[in-house]
Amino acid sequence: MTVTIDDIRAAARQLENRVIRTPALPSGALSELSGADIVLKLENLQVTGSFKPRGAYIKLAGLSDKEKKAGVVAASAGNHAQGVAFHARNMGIPATITMPEGTPFNKVARTEALGAKVVLSGDGLAEAREAALSQCEEQGQAFIHPYDDESIIAGQGTVGLEFLSDFPDLDVLVVPIGGGGLLAGTAVAAKALNPDLEIIGVEAALYPSMSRALKGEPPGGGGAATIAEGIAVKVPGELTRPLIADLVSDVVLVDEAALELAVQTYLERQRLVTEGAGAASLAAVMQDKNRFAGRKVGLVVSGGNIDSRLLSSVLMRGLV
Repeated sequence: MTVTIDDIRAAARQLENRVIRTPALPSGALSELSGADIVLKLENLQVTGSFKPRGAYIKLAGLSDKEKKAGVVAASAGNHAQGVAFHARNMGIPATITMPEGTPFNKVARTEALGAKVVLSGDGLAEAREAALSQCEEQGQAFIHPYDDESIIAGQGTVGLEFLSDFPDLDVLVVPIGGGGLLAGTAVAAKALNPDLEIIGVEAALYPSMSRALKGEPPGGGGAATIAEGIAVKVPGELTRPLIADLVSDVVLVDEAALELAVQTYLERQRLVTEGAGAASLAAVMQDKNRFAGRKVGLVVSGGNIDSRLLSSVLMRGLV
């Protein structure tokens, strides 16, 4: 394995007083609704509204003084951008973030407010990443990958370390997948603490990149608009893939209707604001209740940075 439980424990020590140790809480309302015993890991309450600052800090802290002085570049739909920008500002590192042109305005504004320079480029993450890599090559800056980096994976794995420390008796852990950094790191930590735990990943049906890769199929899907833009990844990670293949029992797909319903359910039944990606784990449980019924199920709520206009339209459609 490229990342071990010792790496994740070391990352956790580095992250003390750098990020929030987010609460993990049982949900009576969602348990009643789903038939499972639901426990939530609330990364939507993290310092920038998602889990991303965990890995970002570990990567930035590991840069040389020369690299820090030259500055860093990242490509992101928003959450990775804010994680990098937050810590870069605190560490005095110049940061440039390239984002797809359709990135929700609130994520752009928040990233700029954290002190990073934002450059909008391309229709999706792949195009934004190409622009970022070009800048790195031209200006000699370090590229901070959103998921395919051992330091990033170790940092994100602290989510699983905390969750299983608080609730070691989980039967199932359900985690959203974009490029796989959160799932891979969380799976390493969770399996080390509870080897019998079943781990399930969740992708947006419009972006089934990891599930296709695990089956040996060529990349497919992508290009369409999704409420879960935070996990709208066309090409999964090379480092994350073998970890997920080894440790994760299944990867399920959830469609847009299920994602919207999960966002609405979190708000109405739990009074939690979640983005589409953050609600993916609940969407997976709600679309297959029989699979989870009677089991203690941990859901990682990976983020809450949803565009206000999008949230309004989701709630209106739900009411209709």
